Amino acid sequence: MALEDVMDRWKRAVDAHDPEGVAANFTEDAIFQGLQPYGVGKAAVAAYYNSQPLGLKAEYEVLETRRLADDLVLGYLNVDFSFTDRPVRTVRLGVLVRGDLIAHYQVSAL
Repeated sequence: MALEDVMDRWKRAVDAHDPEGVAANFTEDAIFQGLQPYGVGKAAVAAYYNSQPLGLKAEYEVLETRRLADDLVLGYLNVDFSFTDRPVRTVRLGVLVRGDLIAHYQVSAL
């Protein structure tokens, strides 16, 4: 499944604190909404993950998927972000994957 493949790559880059590696999983025009103001494109994604603390790790679970077209998958996930110095932060994540890249990323705090 393309969704899990791209999310596995995303997780490896997040866990390695590799902002450019995280951004490589997004389309050039991706809409990105983390827990801070949104951005558009790979540079915005890289800047967001560069600002995250060292030691940040992500564990995800796919809750729902919908294939909207041959190359378009909507995913709804639970993500636990763990830190070295504070409690785990659990969020819901909606992603739209086009081909093997994330075109839209929307985090909702619980």
